Amino acid sequence: MAIRSATMNVMLGAAKKAARGLVRDFGELENLQVSRKGPSDFVSAADILAEKVIKAELMKARPKFSFMMEESGIEEREDTTRRWIVDPLDGTTNFLHGIPHFAISIALEENNEITAALVYNPVLDELYTAEKGGGAFMNDRRLRVSGRRDLADCLFATGIPFQGKGGHARFLTQLSAVMAKTSGVRRIGAAALDLAYVAAGRVDGFWEEGLKAWDCAAGVLLVREAGGYVTTHDELGNPVHRGDVVAANTHLHPQLLELIRAKAETEEA
Repeated sequence: MAIRSATMNVMLGAAKKAARGLVRDFGELENLQVSRKGPSDFVSAADILAEKVIKAELMKARPKFSFMMEESGIEEREDTTRRWIVDPLDGTTNFLHGIPHFAISIALEENNEITAALVYNPVLDELYTAEKGGGAFMNDRRLRVSGRRDLADCLFATGIPFQGKGGHARFLTQLSAVMAKTSGVRRIGAAALDLAYVAAGRVDGFWEEGLKAWDCAAGVLLVREAGGYVTTHDELGNPVHRGDVVAANTHLHPQLLELIRAKAETEEA
């Protein structure tokens, strides 16, 4: 059973409070006020409200910590070495289409390192948590990444570039390479949950480019604390802030990288 720190209890309280509004609004989709932020990039009244609730709860408990939030951006407060990285609703498009696959994602970054992570799917009541050096858990059950080694047996998750984002051709070459060697690829629609699923061994790996820190900060720590390996595509820099993530167990990670790189090199040649 996970022994939660005071900080994790603060994160959990904020997530659970915001989740109540999301679940209520998810059940009343026809009443949601929805505006367009950009091509295929939606923001709902529920999303904004959830962020306000989370921020208020985190500030109440840790008033000096800074913030990086999807909707309201970066806010530097008295303590600039510690900040919350928050996505109040990862999987907004799923949410708005009535698909019950979305999550609240909260991470604590201290001195440029993620030290605590929470991903919560309120519809399934699945709570994923991790603290640096303490392991990863789902609803208090210890998580481990998949132990598979043969690509032919593996199921991978990814994110597909959508309208308004570039890299479509590059992604399709990567996808064709992975499809040819594995038992399947899934596009689930919420990077935080993709990474949580890697940590839980539900999928064997995940790759995506063009993510924001709030999409992947919590998920990266979940995978690492579940025994997995996470890097950028070129294995340089911090995947959280590069937004360029490849995650799998230590046996599959180099194989997945090789597939993605080989196709990328072919395309660029």
